Amino acid sequence: MFQKIQRFFDQMIVMRDARGGTEISLELATAALLCEVVRADHSIAESEIVAMEAMLKRRFSLDEQALDELMELAREESEAAVDHYQFVRLINEHCSFEQKFELVRAMWTLAYADGEIDPLEEARIRTLSTLLFLSHSDFIRAKFAAKPE
Repeated sequence: MFQKIQRFFDQMIVMRDARGGTEISLELATAALLCEVVRADHSIAESEIVAMEAMLKRRFSLDEQALDELMELAREESEAAVDHYQFVRLINEHCSFEQKFELVRAMWTLAYADGEIDPLEEARIRTLSTLLFLSHSDFIRAKFAAKPE
């Protein structure tokens, strides 16, 4: 089991976590930010978890075991994080504008997954969008791109 987890991280872009030397991958940073949106309204709907799993599985081509490990690690990192800096920094360093826009669109998709946008979810997405250096118009464009029809 330990070897599988080690291989999982060896295959990803990583950076040192300021808390204690834990390695943070691009995949983990993305998943942790998505967790932040899911947790923003203090109510985690099953539809949000299902949507997040589908996004991560598709985006990073993960098998079920790797997906389960990533989801658990992301939940732990999101709950333990004092701020978003470690996650945002890695994404800003390694992702293009288009990738960051798609991440914000994915955040909106998660916010819509339970059928309603909570003001706390919107505020969290707005904060993360700003930290990812997206403009307000990109924030709004991502919201409309993710809105279910």
